[in-house]
Amino acid sequence: MTELPNGFTGMPRSQRNAFAPRSRIGTSAQQSYASSLPDYAFNAQQHLTFPAALGSYARGADVYPTPAFSEHELAQLTDVKRRHAWIEIDLSALRNNVREVRKRVNSNVHILAVVKADAYGHGAVEVAREALKAGASFLAVATVEEGIQLRDAHISAPILMLSQPPVTAIELLLAYHIIPSVYEVPFALAYGECADAHGVEAPYHLAVNSGMNRIGVRYDEVGAFLMQVNFHRALKLEGIFTHFATADEPEVFDFEIQVRRFEEALAHVFQMGIDPGIVHAANSAAALRFPKVHYHMVRWGIGMYGHAPFPQAYEYANLKPVMSVHARITAVKTVPMSEGVSYGFNYRSPGSVKICTIPFGYADGLVRALSGKIDFLLNGKRVAQVGNICMDQCMFEVNMRSFATRMRLEPQVGDEVVIIGTQGEGAIALHEHTKILDTIPYELLIGFSKRAYRIFT
Repeated sequence: MTELPNGFTGMPRSQRNAFAPRSRIGTSAQQSYASSLPDYAFNAQQHLTFPAALGSYARGADVYPTPAFSEHELAQLTDVKRRHAWIEIDLSALRNNVREVRKRVNSNVHILAVVKADAYGHGAVEVAREALKAGASFLAVATVEEGIQLRDAHISAPILMLSQPPVTAIELLLAYHIIPSVYEVPFALAYGECADAHGVEAPYHLAVNSGMNRIGVRYDEVGAFLMQVNFHRALKLEGIFTHFATADEPEVFDFEIQVRRFEEALAHVFQMGIDPGIVHAANSAAALRFPKVHYHMVRWGIGMYGHAPFPQAYEYANLKPVMSVHARITAVKTVPMSEGVSYGFNYRSPGSVKICTIPFGYADGLVRALSGKIDFLLNGKRVAQVGNICMDQCMFEVNMRSFATRMRLEPQVGDEVVIIGTQGEGAIALHEHTKILDTIPYELLIGFSKRAYRIFT
């Protein structure tokens, strides 16, 4: 048998660089490796022939007889039965998190549940309903379409849009009773005119820029803004708010500047004899850390989904993660020593391992940059993800060596694997991924695509 080059101890070492990373293999080494391979008599290109016609395969499904399945039977095959990958949303944990903030604000302070971006990837309609049951009284969205989705689901609670939409969306705001944030005079007047033409009021919340410099009327220009719009009989100021940029930071200097500026703007509104309506400023971090800015309402966002808005948040509230991510093993294989796994062969089998595949990849939200850096749970034990994460699938290894200190795992097709969440005594927290990627939980939560079916428990 022709000797194949390799770089593994205890095996023939005639060409040490043959399995080295590509960046370390020069052209001459590659040519040397190629010349060392045996010549094979079979030439696939010479033997392949193409059919004269593709027949029915080229004409699509219309040519095939339809099996006698009832529509009811097919409808029972829900998404989780069509693909072994899903996301579980623990509604009891969600209710717990709403109650946690409820305990930390006065009884007359409203809770606004932030359900924008499909409730941070958790499912806006289901989350909105549970949050309202648990004590929230307002909902917040980022787009007109998100508000319409809630109304189409027969949710009647007040909906605040946390930005100002295009003028062309004004009729939708009025038709679906979505309250916009307003900070431009032309929009405010157009909004009022449209409402007046239809014989209704145009409620809005005034966004104040107290220093974050994203949206809003600058804090020292609020009076001038109101003088230009307050005359309109249809416009109705129902609230005034700002957003803190550093409420989650240990240093509070910039936070205190924003508080002072917002309260200066608020004082000016009162001096003008205008009722500001519902005053709100606290995001999740400020809702837990700074009771003085609770005002009339707090906006409960990332905390509602069980993730810490600042590192010490779990000392303030018993937050429970709402989302967990699951899949089932679709393939188990023994890969010989030195053979690669996945694109690029960045991982090679050390032997004595089984490589397991699950149908979850970066199209589902498992970021490719995590490749080879994270663990999953199998039977409550951590197993290392290996190889590059693919679009639709990824792999992990199970060490088949026996150790006196632990039981050897025996992976089987169909076994459940936890990507994020708990299983037995094991736990994989989302912050493990955020730490590796140097990002925030918001980004990863909304990144889990709808292709992964949501199960609400």
